[in-house]
Amino acid sequence: MALRPGSTPRFAYKGDRLKPLRAFCQTARLGSVSRAAEALYLSQPAVTLQLQALERDLGVRLLERSGRRITLTREGQELYELARPLVEGLDGLDSAFRDRVSGLDAGDLQVAAGSSTILYLLPKIVEAFQARHPEVRLSLHNVTGAGGLELLRSDAVDLAVGSMLDVPADLDYAPVYRFEPMLITPRDHPLAHKPELALGDLSPYGLILPPKRLTTYRLVDLVFHQNRVPYTVALEVGGWEVIKQYVAMGLGISIVTAICLTDADRERLAARSLARYFPSRTYGVVVRKGKFLSPQARAFTELIKPALFERGDYYGTGPSER
Repeated sequence: MALRPGSTPRFAYKGDRLKPLRAFCQTARLGSVSRAAEALYLSQPAVTLQLQALERDLGVRLLERSGRRITLTREGQELYELARPLVEGLDGLDSAFRDRVSGLDAGDLQVAAGSSTILYLLPKIVEAFQARHPEVRLSLHNVTGAGGLELLRSDAVDLAVGSMLDVPADLDYAPVYRFEPMLITPRDHPLAHKPELALGDLSPYGLILPPKRLTTYRLVDLVFHQNRVPYTVALEVGGWEVIKQYVAMGLGISIVTAICLTDADRERLAARSLARYFPSRTYGVVVRKGKFLSPQARAFTELIKPALFERGDYYGTGPSER
């Protein structure tokens, strides 16, 4: 049947617009039609047909192949930002409705965080959350930064709490607190009592640092090279508690984030700010863009700032203004 002049094409799939939009969002998120088909329990040709129909209906190209991976065109990115929260909102409607009806009396909450965040930042938050919502099953996933991002992208966790320097385009990061970089030494170390501390003053002493693959090591290396100051690494070891113990034993000095320093540490270590040379580190909440947060997740994030205000054992500068 011929179309009347000025009429708009109509496609049968419009009766269920959610299906092609869901196929599009999964393909955009996973970068592959085959992986999207697996996630949707559909055949690859079925997903391809839905994507083609969506492009015909909108009259624009939404996806393009870059090597073996599918990427979004400019128009595709715009549609993705519009469609993703709608698709996820509808997909999560049943769960959201049950949560609204039953409140926070039950359910699961999955949170990703690194060791330092779990050890120094989250205890009071977890304590407050469990006191208010004892029926919620809270799971903390102890992962490094890259591991936490993978869990976020695969929806294995609801949110992540930690520090980020570079924020990927598909994630949202809300920094809450900022902590200064600190030099720690034994209390009787020459640098502990030096009136003015320059970066070059650290050169004669071996540094105890986390492994090279971690952000702290890479940041230390960058700052020393930018200032053309030589440095030596006496020891690489994971975990702030181990590093502090080795510094207290006189095995070297270290550059740490103030989040890990407590009143007990100040009795055995000298700590001096290096904010003149090193950037402060922020800690906050990371979520996937367009992610529908459950009431449990929202309740957890709302506790973060009040709980942090109760901390008095850090060299921080208060809530982040970034």
